[in-house]
Amino acid sequence: MVAFTAEHHDLRKLVRDFAEKEIGPYADEWEANGIFPAHELFPKMAELGLLGLEYDTAYGGQGADHLCTVILHEELGRVGPAGVAMGIGIQTDMATPSLHHFGSEELKQRYLVPAINGEAVCSVAVTEPDTGSDVTALRTRAVRDGDDWVINGAKLYITNGTQADWICLLARTADKPGYGGLSQLVVPTDTPGVRVQRKLDKLGMRSSDTAELTFTDARVPVSNTIGEVGLGFYQQMSQFQNERLALSYAAVGGMETALTRTAEYLKTRQVFGKPLIDNQHLNFTLAGLSARVDMLRHYNYAAAEAYIRGEDVNRFATVGKLEAGRLAREIAATCLQFHGAVGYMEEMWTARYFRDSPVWSIGGGADEVMLYVLSRLDGYHA
Repeated sequence: MVAFTAEHHDLRKLVRDFAEKEIGPYADEWEANGIFPAHELFPKMAELGLLGLEYDTAYGGQGADHLCTVILHEELGRVGPAGVAMGIGIQTDMATPSLHHFGSEELKQRYLVPAINGEAVCSVAVTEPDTGSDVTALRTRAVRDGDDWVINGAKLYITNGTQADWICLLARTADKPGYGGLSQLVVPTDTPGVRVQRKLDKLGMRSSDTAELTFTDARVPVSNTIGEVGLGFYQQMSQFQNERLALSYAAVGGMETALTRTAEYLKTRQVFGKPLIDNQHLNFTLAGLSARVDMLRHYNYAAAEAYIRGEDVNRFATVGKLEAGRLAREIAATCLQFHGAVGYMEEMWTARYFRDSPVWSIGGGADEVMLYVLSRLDGYHA
């Protein structure tokens, strides 16, 4: 059983209160706008120490354990909207881990500290128009010219892309095929040649901005390389692991809320002279889904404890991400169906949740990629 302390419970209340006050009331507005104001929200989070929970105190972090990260994403997922939770996750667990673990002192002071302080919004740019799951096929190139990298290429589906002050960019820095020639670079978005080509119109997660970015002879110092030149693939894989864990944690919070709200609706909706919740098929279905959410939650906790022990959690992250995506879609469809016609209306939360849920099976590695990884980890491949 995971050992949550009184401090952990205090953090959970802190995050929940913050999300209910500073995020929940603006869900509809931010969904309609297709963006949430990160430059306004993140400083408020930073005041509470929520943007660098596990990071070194020397850079403004809290030096907390990984269970605090679990709590943060569970509670953000619980309150929603999911697009905001995802945008925050980019800042805390998808764009900054490599910089914290592998970056130089100069890079950390210049870029990590402002991100933790809420003064800078950041993003991570890996996917390209012609390359999604196959990271080794990336075409964006950074060619060395003296003390600079000169970057040319394009990145697609970049969350926080229109608001970001800097990007953790994965680019090809050598002519080596595959993963050997990739490096991670910090690229400020005010760099000449860096352009937001367009803001993308998404099915779901509409409260977060997602962009296509282009790089045309954009110059950044070679000293903006995170870690070692040529090791970017390995660093990014480690960063993907953090991303998949965070996605699974947030998904649990969202699924719990969806089931609770659906049960509350069924208790008040009268059909044939009695509450819908009295229908055995409905309450048995909700009970079964709740049991599966509980299993995923405790699987996540086991992953977090293994992470704290310093163990390899690649399989944990892969299984958790796979199951989170599948279960979220099933719960979203069930909750919408149980609400009937009103659940199909955009004014009802079920419609947004139904549109948001597919991303858990796409972002951070599609279900098929998770199965590909598992088939090799478990020896189910020649």
